[in-house]
Amino acid sequence: MSFTRTLASIAALFAMSGCTLKRAPVLGHLDQAGFQKLIGTLTDAWDSNNPRQAADCFTQDAMFSSPPDPEIRKGRKALFEFFGGDKGRPKPVSILWHHLIFDPALQIGAGEYTFTYQVRTHGMVILRIVNGKIANWRQYEVESRMNWEEMVAENRF
Repeated sequence: MSFTRTLASIAALFAMSGCTLKRAPVLGHLDQAGFQKLIGTLTDAWDSNNPRQAADCFTQDAMFSSPPDPEIRKGRKALFEFFGGDKGRPKPVSILWHHLIFDPALQIGAGEYTFTYQVRTHGMVILRIVNGKIANWRQYEVESRMNWEEMVAENRF
């Protein structure tokens, strides 16, 4: 059997068995574990009132919005100020993630959360990752006095 025919046979066997060759990770692309780590770092920064660490999770030209509010915060510097600036926020911040999902191929993630700062909100965010940092963050929230269990009621999963 020729070398070419042998290689073709091996490739066919791999294809039939469902085996695939693992691709090398793309530089700057996050996998699921990398996404979880990035969101964990952001959460820790918010919960510990560390605006610099939180802002560093975003790209230099990141956009952060909360429709239908027309204001879009643009850039890491603007986010640093929004997150509390040099002094931090005057009151504690808390974010609790209920669900996080991430598509490594698209570098798009989403999450469902409860955020507490002066008021409690329950919301969802969709975000885009570029070179391992958050480039776009778009959140939708509703203010509520209910806790998470009351909010989702029977539709819990």
